[in-house]
Amino acid sequence: MSLHQSSGRWRLGLALSLLTVLLWGILPIALAVTLQVLDVYTVIWFRFLVSFLLLGVYLGIRGKLPKLEQLRSASWKLLAIATLFLGINYFLFMQGLALTSPANAEVLIQLSTLLLGFGGLVIFKERYRLYQWIGVSVMTCGYLLFFREQLTNLITAPGTYILGSVLIVLGATAWAIYALAQKQLLQSLSSSSIMLIIYGGCALLFTPLAKIQSLFILDSFHLLMLVFCALNTLIAYGAFAESLEHWEASRVSAVIALAPIVTLISVAVVSVIAPNWIPSENFTSIAILGAGLVVTGSVAIALGKAN
Repeated sequence: MSLHQSSGRWRLGLALSLLTVLLWGILPIALAVTLQVLDVYTVIWFRFLVSFLLLGVYLGIRGKLPKLEQLRSASWKLLAIATLFLGINYFLFMQGLALTSPANAEVLIQLSTLLLGFGGLVIFKERYRLYQWIGVSVMTCGYLLFFREQLTNLITAPGTYILGSVLIVLGATAWAIYALAQKQLLQSLSSSSIMLIIYGGCALLFTPLAKIQSLFILDSFHLLMLVFCALNTLIAYGAFAESLEHWEASRVSAVIALAPIVTLISVAVVSVIAPNWIPSENFTSIAILGAGLVVTGSVAIALGKAN
């Protein structure tokens, strides 16, 4: 079986990856607020349904809806895998987020980017230079320093907190499987066509579980947050899927590893502006040093030229 090859337009791939980082970095905060009034299934269903409808309208207007011959040439087994595992990822991450905190959830979900990078090296035969492997080490050390408090919490936390953390780790594994299947599907379908099928499939999966009537009693603030979560899904995953078209999976994963930094900064800002939304996070000098190492290691991996 032939494997997908990136277009080589690395600057576009980098820009799309950074947009994904920004959107995924602030998403846990909006989700945590939304889960105060809605159940997990309804939130997931709404996000997928809105993304499917808006993307379908956009592709229809531009005349880029997937054609029948394109669908016939696509691997439906890979499409099923990508759809199922993205749905699993959403479910496990949302359940874990409800039991932990935005910062902890965003830390643990980063296992997905490491697994994606490893999959890119193993499955798609991507290669790192020596200094890029050094970047991996630097980034790993940075995470250990930056999230030392969170890692300590996992040992001393109550049972629900630990359960939530385990669910997020499993969700990270599911996401890596989805992302690798998504990259291979780019051989036969455009990124937008793939996401349209996946959004529609996931919306169908969660329709029987959603409490649709609960959407009609939301106040304007929580409805706005829910809509933001849906639009975040559409734009972020669209940017991520397109970045895989132009850049290696291992490089994309390295940039996405910056998302927890965005989350922690966002939590700090929001906790000052609206302290009733989420609790504040305290940054130590060691955590700041760790953040610098994460950024340095990620840049070394992402911008280094491949062998």
